Amino acid sequence: MAIDNNGGPASAPMTMIQALRSAMDVMLERDGNVVVFGQDVGYFGGVFRCTEGLQAKYGSSRVFDTPISEGGIVGVAVGMGAYGLRPVCEIQFADYFYPASDQIVSEAARLRYRSVGEFIAPMTIRMPCGGGIYGGQTHSQSPEAMFTQVCGLRTVMPSNPYDAKGLLIASIENDDPVIFLEPKRLYNGPFDGHHDRPVTPWTGRPGSVVPTGYYTVPLDTAAIVRPGNALTVLTYGTTVHVSLTAAEETGIDAEVIDLRSLWPLDLETIVNSVRKTGRCVVVHEATRTCGYGAELISLVQEHCFHHLEAPVERVTGWDTPYPHAQEWAYFPGPRRVGEAFKRAMEV
Repeated sequence: MAIDNNGGPASAPMTMIQALRSAMDVMLERDGNVVVFGQDVGYFGGVFRCTEGLQAKYGSSRVFDTPISEGGIVGVAVGMGAYGLRPVCEIQFADYFYPASDQIVSEAARLRYRSVGEFIAPMTIRMPCGGGIYGGQTHSQSPEAMFTQVCGLRTVMPSNPYDAKGLLIASIENDDPVIFLEPKRLYNGPFDGHHDRPVTPWTGRPGSVVPTGYYTVPLDTAAIVRPGNALTVLTYGTTVHVSLTAAEETGIDAEVIDLRSLWPLDLETIVNSVRKTGRCVVVHEATRTCGYGAELISLVQEHCFHHLEAPVERVTGWDTPYPHAQEWAYFPGPRRVGEAFKRAMEV
């Protein structure tokens, strides 16, 4: 653990799993109204061990297991939030959220509207998402676009341990329901898209040193993770690292923006960058048609049309269920991203 200049505890290297666990630990200790629950999150510590040790520390009334019922998990969270608690519930994989769609859309997202502000749903729904573990079509989806168009929800996806902890604490403290999507391929290290190379640990990488105590990252602010002047890259989650790799491998002076918060969206940072560079590439892992990238492209066209020097490029997953055996043919790796960079620069 690092020590700050005042002699107090400051920060420590963490994986994303450790950072998420630290966020829940901090908030469970800080706020007696915070509860953590979901399938296997209590005694077992979560299928990815994100909640390991929390039940032993805070007891089974604040960190507990639930039946395999996503609708029940989210429905209970809505009721808890309405009565003053701050629930952090987990859907074990984002692919499993569909049975809870009614509770998320009709109850959590609309409670403030339906009650004219009398009740709120200050709840956080954690969902591991994306590929990278050969999970096939039911353990690899990236459904962010299904949430960003629901009025009343906030949608977040971190790309590194520092942001993961700060965004999760901010989500727990927020009075709106937050969909907190966690790219499982980033849990134990950044992923540059080269699946045939050894796994890179988080140690020594940007965003891997995390304050051990309380801090927040704003839920409406993007981060410029690589400044540049030739091309703007809009991305989030795992493909942040893929885009950084593509920029290095192509030698293109790309400005890579990690959106972090998909809604609310930091439109100002996007517009300022695209107006500066005149070119834009959107990169995400989810399927292409009606994906979140389509909304980003529309916004760029609306606000930056007269500044564009080339059509906006889009690199995404294919319009097919995530294949198990051909996972890396589906995943938008650095070769495909780099080709899009070059196309944008050729015009």
